[in-house]
Amino acid sequence: MSLPPTRVSPEELSAHAGRLIVDLDALAENYRALAARAGPAEAAAVVKADAYGTGVEGAVPALSAAGCRTFFTAILAEARRVKALAPDATVYALGGLAPGCAGAFAEARVRPVLGSPPEIEEWAEFCRSHGKPLAAALHADTGMNRLGLSLEQCRALSGSGALDQFEIALVMTHPACADDLSDPATEAQRRRFDEARALLPAAPASFANSAATLRDAAFHYDLVRPGIALYGGAAVNGAQNPMRNVVTVTARIVQLRDAKAGEAVGYGAVQHLRRDSRLAILSAGYADGYVRLAGGSDARAGGSAFIDGTPAPLVGRVSMDLVAVDVTDLPEDAVAPGREVVLIGEEFTVDDVARLCGTIGYEILTRLGPRFLRQYAGGPAT
Repeated sequence: MSLPPTRVSPEELSAHAGRLIVDLDALAENYRALAARAGPAEAAAVVKADAYGTGVEGAVPALSAAGCRTFFTAILAEARRVKALAPDATVYALGGLAPGCAGAFAEARVRPVLGSPPEIEEWAEFCRSHGKPLAAALHADTGMNRLGLSLEQCRALSGSGALDQFEIALVMTHPACADDLSDPATEAQRRRFDEARALLPAAPASFANSAATLRDAAFHYDLVRPGIALYGGAAVNGAQNPMRNVVTVTARIVQLRDAKAGEAVGYGAVQHLRRDSRLAILSAGYADGYVRLAGGSDARAGGSAFIDGTPAPLVGRVSMDLVAVDVTDLPEDAVAPGREVVLIGEEFTVDDVARLCGTIGYEILTRLGPRFLRQYAGGPAT
């Protein structure tokens, strides 16, 4: 595994836990692949949570250059950042319309995703009082029981004048189980979505997240909303991931040390060495989002870091700022203080870390912390 072609001085690297390198060319290629798969439906991009931890300042220009014209965020503050980078793009805020915030959405030129009658009433009244039928999306809940209008609420709204006061630019829902090919819930949600759409004014429709986009054209409708797949994460359980790796995370070697067979490593002394070993102590830990459970113990193997493509197993617990890896089998000239080691990349992905830690790639990506020096490789930002 080689590092992406970005430069950093030893002084700058030593000031950080490591690097988070975002391959913008891979991000753009992933978008184009998903857009081709979704066609003729439009492919939007979900860039909430700072573009899944990759940074909107790099991701949004790269996605725009790749042809993306519609973006989804969670909250208004995120949407404002996206509009600053792509002022002509359509931007939706999935979190809905907070009371008293219609004017802020209108000023920012951000479309709220309306998921309750009070939100709809407030947006309709704002549009009516200002004489502007501004655009918004309607969110129908089809089985998630999180945000969105129930079928009963959709039915009640069908006779309401509130929907005549603004432009319904999109009717959407969100699948709960699309990542599981064996779960019938996704098809059931699709049927309920069609029921909801029949109760509402005709408008473009959006159902598919990353998983549903990759699964079946029946879920594509007029617009798909991929998120995790854009950033290289696996979207469908048990299926080969067709996306290119986007994120590489490194840590630097702080110190090398020799330890004897039988000695313990790290907090809690949960792992004992089975041989005389050479250890490299790395500069990142769970404070940086590299999950504590990625470490090893006597009961189970931990994850691996990679040095020039060669794995070095993690030994003992990941601590707040440090992690130990066993470099006994590497040539002496392959490791030295200041040398970068890959924690996450093509050979040990965010999904590999997630499986080891009992979580999901989404959480790993979005928790990677500010002590990593963020850099972009390729794309329009370089």
